[in-house]
Amino acid sequence: MAKAQKREYVWLQCMETGDLNYRTTVNVQGGVPKLQLKKYSPRLRKRTMHKIKRK
Repeated sequence: MAKAQKREYVWLQCMETGDLNYRTTVNVQGGVPKLQLKKYSPRLRKRTMHKIKRK
C-alpha cells in the first residue's frame, strides 16, 4: 500500500486583480514550490498569471 503524501491546499491568486480564483493542492515535502500558472480570470475575461497564496 502506498504511503500518504503530505499535500496542502493553496489558493491561486490573480496577479492583476488580486482575486482568489482557484484552489489546488501542492506537495509540501521538500518545500513549497514558487508556482506560477496562466489561468483564466473571470473578472478580466482573459488568461492571466496566477501565483500561490496561502490562506
